[in-house]
Amino acid sequence: MKNPLYFASSSKVWSSPEWVYGIEECGYDGWEISADGNYRLDNPDAFAKITEIIETTRLAVSVHAPFTDLNIGSLNDPIYRESIRQMQLCVTKAADITDIVTIHPGYVSPHGRLVPGKVWNLHKEALREIGATGIDTGVRVCLENMPKIPDFLCMEADEHYGMIEGVDGIYATVDLGHANTTGQVETYLDRIETATHMHIHDNHGGSDEHLALGGGTIDWEDAGRRISAAYTGICVVEGRNIEEAAVSRDVFRRCFS
Repeated sequence: MKNPLYFASSSKVWSSPEWVYGIEECGYDGWEISADGNYRLDNPDAFAKITEIIETTRLAVSVHAPFTDLNIGSLNDPIYRESIRQMQLCVTKAADITDIVTIHPGYVSPHGRLVPGKVWNLHKEALREIGATGIDTGVRVCLENMPKIPDFLCMEADEHYGMIEGVDGIYATVDLGHANTTGQVETYLDRIETATHMHIHDNHGGSDEHLALGGGTIDWEDAGRRISAAYTGICVVEGRNIEEAAVSRDVFRRCFS
């Protein structure tokens, strides 16, 4: 099986880290750290615990940058600058443990809807700054497509790829669960060779449920075949708990080869 399989759970960001040992016991190759809550990389105590887990398991790691209350598309300059700073800091800290970090795009505020071109340009500039940090630290910074939530940027593939086009140091994380909520699964699978990183989870197409693979409406036999044929990177199951991680693992092993 050529695609390494990692597990992540943003629902665990306030939990103590012992749960992570279950990822290895479940047969996963790695852990994608949701670097928020108790897992912020700029918190020395949290980083020490993360390092201890890495050193006492065989798990490889990737990182998902914090996104709570951040917006790299904000027209409020202090919020905009702080959002960029926190993502750059995460990339810099992550360089000690991984070479790949996923970031969320920003969203459009009510006043931003009046000047969409300005928001687009600010967002592009934010990515240039974050991408430059990635280049300096040897980290591939990957922008993720978003689920169907009003005012988020990058909900559709054309906008997602258009946002990173021409921006050095920024790549694509393709989230198939998110794509299912926007009717974009086929669109992303048709260009899956352009993905650098991938998140997989399931839903019924209406909301971002983060179900185990097979629990929603995504055709994993078709997706797994097409992904395995054209994509050589990491697949990260974004789930809710270790029990569902085992279910996703079994579907992955059956459908991805």
